[in-house]
Amino acid sequence: MSLSRRDFARKSAITGAGVALAGSVGALATAPGALAATDTGGADGEPARGHGHHGVGYGPLLPDPDGILALPAGFEYRVITYSGKTKLESGEFTPSNHDGTAAFDGPRGTTLLVNNHELAGARAQWPHPVPLTEGLVYDPAAAGGCTVVEVRRGGEVAEWVGIAGTATNCAGGSTPWGTWLTCEETEDKAGKNGFTKDHGYVFEVDPEDRRANRDPKPVKAFGRYAHEAVVIDPKRGHAFLTEDASGPNGLLYRWTPPEGFRHGRGELRTLADDAGVLQAFKCFDSGGKFVDDLSRATKTGTVYGVDWVTVPDRDAKQVSTRKQFGEGQITRARKLEGMWWGDGGAYIVSSYARAESPVQHDGQVWFYDPKRRTLTLKVLIGVNPDPSVDGAFDGPDNITVSPYGGLVIAEDGEGVQHLFGATESGRTYPIARNELNQGTAEEPEYSEFTGVTFSPDGRTLYANIQTPGIMLAITGPWKRQQR
Repeated sequence: MSLSRRDFARKSAITGAGVALAGSVGALATAPGALAATDTGGADGEPARGHGHHGVGYGPLLPDPDGILALPAGFEYRVITYSGKTKLESGEFTPSNHDGTAAFDGPRGTTLLVNNHELAGARAQWPHPVPLTEGLVYDPAAAGGCTVVEVRRGGEVAEWVGIAGTATNCAGGSTPWGTWLTCEETEDKAGKNGFTKDHGYVFEVDPEDRRANRDPKPVKAFGRYAHEAVVIDPKRGHAFLTEDASGPNGLLYRWTPPEGFRHGRGELRTLADDAGVLQAFKCFDSGGKFVDDLSRATKTGTVYGVDWVTVPDRDAKQVSTRKQFGEGQITRARKLEGMWWGDGGAYIVSSYARAESPVQHDGQVWFYDPKRRTLTLKVLIGVNPDPSVDGAFDGPDNITVSPYGGLVIAEDGEGVQHLFGATESGRTYPIARNELNQGTAEEPEYSEFTGVTFSPDGRTLYANIQTPGIMLAITGPWKRQQR
């Protein structure tokens, strides 16, 4: 059922005030390269001017003598896995290109982390692909997959394969029933790169039950496209999925389960390929005008109504799902990236937009409220004028809600790369800086951060440096952040 203009006008008056986020983020605005609260900014949602670091965060970042991670005083990190250095239980090296990660309570006080490995193209081009463990392989020609990392009391670490033979495993999402959904950010079909099967699917990985991961089966009901992230609405059962693609820009999708379906461990395997309904979003403003691209929004607090339009061919047999719609049928967005479920809705990242989008920006975070069927712009980051200079933030990618208030954001921008926090009122502060220079002194190059997630007890922040592939555990005097 479509959302009427009258209903939307009434609901947007409520939602536009900002969604209260317990222990997380309220309405946010930004200055170029930094987030800043609307209550300290200009009128009508204009970006505030200034970083607003006073009294927020943990202080300046201190250089790391080992050249890996700069942290505030009192914090420390530990390397959990390191591609080409640490080894799996089976003896092979940890695969490279760490990406999306989630943490789960494991048996006997352990923490289990499922770690994506974003390895694209032919398997032969990667020195450390995900090993083809018997019974856990989808396509033996593909290099990607997931590993499960067990961090035991006392600091011991074990790692094994959760799924292999998948491609470009980028982000994903944890489920309410304690599993991980890994997403292939590709549209490669059988025959390309030597692949024996089509790719561009979502797979479920169980961190606790190794037997549940045998004979991997894609969740084809979720569609085949360049998947980025996924979250599950625990109340309604919907899956929301982002697509990181261009030419044209990607879409936000919603999958509605079939009548009588109940989520749970192993239940996604039972779905028919065409089960439920896969739809793409279509936004309109308070005047009922269609919005073609999310980068049209120039002020925080912007609220759009959302309708959902059915995807004609979700398996994209001939035409990519995002190309199956004509002009005016759906809304697009550049670099749809990470998501996090909280406050009864989904927080959704659009990492940046340049000349291919209507309005340039260096990052947006939106909140979709499924009850009101509205999408609200919570974060807007102006274009960073000089990414090579430390201090500014740009290109949000993976995000998570902090147990200490606000968001923690993994940066995937240009130049210097950070983990940074945003308070409930929107002020930002640095948490970590990648110091692993993979370029030269004259032309430094730093890999993006990925897989930011807190341990279930909130004591440890896990994050990855994607290249070469390093998982880090950050501990220290965490505290509740001021607004």
